[in-house]
Amino acid sequence: MKKLSALPLLLALAACGGGDLAQLPPPPDLSCEVVTGSGSVVVGSGLPGDPAAPEPASGYRTGMKAVHAKSFMVVTNTPLASKAGCDVLKAGGSAADAAVAIQGVLGLVEPQSSGIGGGAFMVYYDAKTKTVASYDGRETAPATATENYLRWIDDASNRTTPVPSARASGRSVGTPGVVRMLDLVHKEHGKLAWKDLWQPGIKLATEGFKIPGRMADAIASNRSNLARDAEATATYYNADGTPKALGTVLTIPAYAQTLTTIANEGANAFYTGAIAQAIVDKVGATAAADGVTPITPGKTTLADLAGYQAKKRTPVCTTYRVYWICGMGPPSSGGITVAQAMGILENFNLDLYAPTAMDGEGGKPQVQAVHLVSEAERLAYADRDKYIADTDFVSLPGGTWNTMLNKPYLRTRADLISFSRSMGTAQPGDLGAVPLGVIPVAENGTTQVVIVDKDGNVASMTTTVESSFGSFHMAKGFILNNQLTDFAATPTDSTGTPVANRVQANKRPRSSMAPTLVFRKAADGSVGDFAMATGSPGGSTIIQYVVKTLVGALDWKMDAQQATAMVDFGAANSPTTSVGGEHPNVNATNNGASDPLVTGLRALGHTVSVSAQSSGIATILRPTINGQSVLQGGADPRREGLVLGDTFTP
Repeated sequence: MKKLSALPLLLALAACGGGDLAQLPPPPDLSCEVVTGSGSVVVGSGLPGDPAAPEPASGYRTGMKAVHAKSFMVVTNTPLASKAGCDVLKAGGSAADAAVAIQGVLGLVEPQSSGIGGGAFMVYYDAKTKTVASYDGRETAPATATENYLRWIDDASNRTTPVPSARASGRSVGTPGVVRMLDLVHKEHGKLAWKDLWQPGIKLATEGFKIPGRMADAIASNRSNLARDAEATATYYNADGTPKALGTVLTIPAYAQTLTTIANEGANAFYTGAIAQAIVDKVGATAAADGVTPITPGKTTLADLAGYQAKKRTPVCTTYRVYWICGMGPPSSGGITVAQAMGILENFNLDLYAPTAMDGEGGKPQVQAVHLVSEAERLAYADRDKYIADTDFVSLPGGTWNTMLNKPYLRTRADLISFSRSMGTAQPGDLGAVPLGVIPVAENGTTQVVIVDKDGNVASMTTTVESSFGSFHMAKGFILNNQLTDFAATPTDSTGTPVANRVQANKRPRSSMAPTLVFRKAADGSVGDFAMATGSPGGSTIIQYVVKTLVGALDWKMDAQQATAMVDFGAANSPTTSVGGEHPNVNATNNGASDPLVTGLRALGHTVSVSAQSSGIATILRPTINGQSVLQGGADPRREGLVLGDTFTP
């Protein structure tokens, strides 16, 4: 039977007494809702199909598909944050506006990863001016910190390690930067009122939300550490000391009050007054909640908070084949290291090594592809570890990132890669007369947000409290970061050579966060149309997750979901290459002994780990489908992420 088009059908209804067409209700706007087999569902409603309904945390969600939208889209690692951002975009807000609303919710529903007590980096594209900027909201060390701040209780009188550990003491807490950064971005790119953007977080903190799977797991696993803090204990544990479980309705009135103060009084209210005093008091605490167990206090003062400045910085933008890739420069190493790895890989024809058995999960990576990508990353990490730190304190070689990223230099690095054998551990390039010491530093935590608004503005933001639940200290309803443990605790290496990433007063610790934007090259070779936004949590492995996703989308032409979901693989500068064993296309049984990818890499000399990976990649592409430019989003199946927008089926 031939179907009538909508207009003739409405005309027929009117002719038959169906009423005045002008009085007919418009079709429902399903933007920011999830379409299920039985209809659309509002996120957070609790109705069947609600993606915010609490479920146990899983290692990998199979069967996820790319989501398409007409004009705006947001991807975060948790459904309620995606909903908050999408509602702002639906109301006409900018990508900057949405980022503010999202951060307010993340600190409530994903406190183990992110919050207003932490820091962030953002890369932002302004569609009207066609310019890219980056914003630095990284935490800072206090003004009285010495090079041994994390190493010794006191340089002169007590050269023992802070207790109960550097992380769990007050020494790990850097001056939080994300609120100042969002204030700066909003002042430059916001459209809606600042006070209104915090309302989603205030509403959820007041009325309650159901604890999701990953948060429930983090509450349970961090019980002994959070127990040292009375506020954290009261917030996340029952009266009998048991952890609040999956699905428990949680309210945090103190967090609602903090957000209300920030909303009504502006960012300054976080850095001065009662909120700032609460932060200083908690950082300076000398005993745990029992009043007996000692805690080494930090040295953060009200002056440190009042003096904090977010910084607008020049992004690191380099070409890759027919694209421009723009990322975050120092104090993050993410942008430079991703650009180095991609610049090295540009010397190889990766088209030859696209994954086989392509499916919705990104297919099966080939041995040679994983080998080449991992070797390129080893070389990039070697330079990163030696040369990159906060450039306000330690200059890059030659005073510019171009020294590390120019094409001739990267060609010489690519020449070090053998097709038949892994190099194991790479040596850094000789980029300066004064060598700098190398001290490996473990990094953790974090979450990722990507946003495109109706005007074509784009934001990629990576935001963090560092490790799971940060420093385990809580003030005014929010978790305080442990970001200063991203510094090298020892200021010199075994030869006495100064380490670039050592602690210094007011310095920002090096990060691996890599919020990334990609653009097509214009006809004249300049930055052209927006093509992609991505990024991930994952500590120092962020760089590997982002490189994998870029290669998947740009070289292997995967859609946003395939590139995001694809097997996590790569290497830092060690003999170990990771192949994510949580992925359904990897056979991790018996340590991967029966998986051809794993055995093939081992034959090339790689030490392969098939440990489960915990990326949280968020990706938006702008492809052309059926002659129409659309948005296409993918959320990492390893977390609880969700893509929302004015979605449709192309």
